[in-house]
Amino acid sequence: MQFLAYIIAYPFLWFISILPFPIFYALSDCIYFLVYYIVGYRKKTVRYNLALTLPHLTDKERLAIEKKSYQHMCDMFLEMVKTLTISTEEMNKRFVVTNIEILKEYERENKSMVLLASHYASWEWMLTINAKTTLKGTGVYKQISNKYFDRLVQNIRSKYGTTLVVTRETIPYIAKNQREKIACVYGLASDQSPKLDKAFHWYPFMGIEVPVHTGAELIAKKYNLGVEFIKVRKIKRGYYEATFVPITKFPKETEQFEITHRFIEEVEKQIHEAPEYYFWTHKRWKHQKIVDLK
Repeated sequence: MQFLAYIIAYPFLWFISILPFPIFYALSDCIYFLVYYIVGYRKKTVRYNLALTLPHLTDKERLAIEKKSYQHMCDMFLEMVKTLTISTEEMNKRFVVTNIEILKEYERENKSMVLLASHYASWEWMLTINAKTTLKGTGVYKQISNKYFDRLVQNIRSKYGTTLVVTRETIPYIAKNQREKIACVYGLASDQSPKLDKAFHWYPFMGIEVPVHTGAELIAKKYNLGVEFIKVRKIKRGYYEATFVPITKFPKETEQFEITHRFIEEVEKQIHEAPEYYFWTHKRWKHQKIVDLK
C-alpha cells in the first residue's frame, strides 16, 4: 500500500514542480481554499495558539493572521515540491543569504557549527545554503512512516548536497565527523514541543512557560561547536532572505541554558515581526507549567 500511494502521488508532485510560478501559486490558492474553508485543517489548534500567545490583538487581527498563515503554509509545502525541478539559478534569486561571510569564517577556521532554525517562513529552502559553503551540510529530521515518501523527501532535501540524519543517529554521526576532523553545519529546528518524559527544562515562549528542547545546546557544548541562529524573512511570495544571527562560538563558556534561551528569544522576535509566517498548526503549547499563586 505504501508503494502504491507513492507511485500514484509522484507523477502529480512532479507535474506540480514544473508548473510556471503564476500557475503554481494559483494552485496554492486553490489548495488554501480547500484546506482552510472546506477541511478546516487544525483550525481549533491555530486559533487556540494565536489567542494564547497574541492576546493583545483583536479577534479581527488574529483572524487575518490565521488566514495568511494558512496561505503561507500551502505555499511553503508546494515550494518544497518545487525543489524537485527548480534550477539553481532560480533558487539563488528566490532564497538569498545576506551575510554569507559568517559561513566563510567557519570555513577558514575549519570549525563546525550548530545552525538553529525555527518552523518559520521557509525552512525547506534553507537547505540550499549548503550549496554556498564547503562545510558539510547536515539536516536532522524526523523520519516519515512511508519509506517511499521518506526517500522522496530525502531526495528533495538533499538536492543541494545536504546529508539528512534521523534524530536517533545524530550523536554518533557528529562524533564520527569530529574524530575525522570534518567541519559541518548541523541544521536543527528546535522550536517545537519535546515529549514530557524528555522535558528537562522549561522556559517562557511567547509568554507561556513550556518545555523546550535543550539537545542543540548539549551537543554544542559536548563537541565545542559554534552556534548560529538562521533568521528567515519572507520578502514577498516565493522570495526569502536569510541572515545568520551569532549566538556563540565558544559554547563551553556560556551559562547553563543560555544558548537555549537565546534561541527561543530569537524565534519570538521573528514571530512578533510577522506572525503570519509561523507554523501555528503545531501543538507547541500543549504542555504548560501551572504556577501556584498561593
